[in-house]
Formats: sequence, C-alpha cells, structure tokens
Amino acid sequence: MRRFSQRSHLVTLSEINITPLLDLAFVLLIIFVITTPLLENGLKLNLPKGGSAETKVKKSDIRTVEISNTGVYNLDRQRMTLPQIISRLVEESHGNPNLVIRIRADKDCRFDQVAELFDGCQRNGISRYSLGMDPAPR
Repeated sequence: MRRFSQRSHLVTLSEINITPLLDLAFVLLIIFVITTPLLENGLKLNLPKGGSAETKVKKSDIRTVEISNTGVYNLDRQRMTLPQIISRLVEESHGNPNLVIRIRADKDCRFDQVAELFDGCQRNGISRYSLGMDPAPR
C-alpha cells in the first residue's frame, strides 16, 4: 500500500495571502498617525509676546561678508582684513539701522573665523545677520 499514491492530496500553494500584510500596514499607519502630533509638540512653551512681523530686506541694506577656507575675508567682493570689515560695517550701521550682514563662509573654513566676525559685530551693536548657504538638492 502506497501512502502518497494519489497526487490530488499534494497541492502546492501558488497564491500568497496578503491579508496579514495589509493588517500590519494599517496598524503601522494608525500608530504613525497617532504619534506624529506628539513628536511635533515635544514641549509646551509659553513664549513671550512682542517683536514684529518679518519685513522684506532691501538689497541696499545687505552687506555680504565672504570667508574663504584659507581665512581670506571679502566685504562686497573687496578683499579686506577683519578689523577693516568691522570698522566699515560699524560706519554703515550708524547711517543705516536696517543693515543686515550676510555671511557666506566656506564649509571648510575654521569656525573661529566666523565667530570673530560675529563677536566684532556684536561688540559694536550690529545684530542682524543672515547665513548664506547653498540650497539642498532635490
């Protein structure tokens, strides 16, 4: 007597049951929907009132300071030393209270070169800055 003489009892499963996969996908979706708002509001803060709305900055109010990776400083495309740049910015800030310093530093420059520029400007009452960066590729 043969045990497996009839081939009809040996049926191969040629379809994949995706119901458990869909259940898992829906459970994960529900978990992410519930936890995402909790991640965005990590701390409940009572922020102070004040300030003003962002205003457009005129091109005439912007001074660009560039710092190369070798420590060379440029102010509006003119090579200068750091003390010269700071003194020129201080002169211009007295005549223009809306002056904005746009800092474009090479990503390989030393941070202390940027920090010296910030320090010099802050000691002289210049407090509006913009950091220039390349946009991220899409």
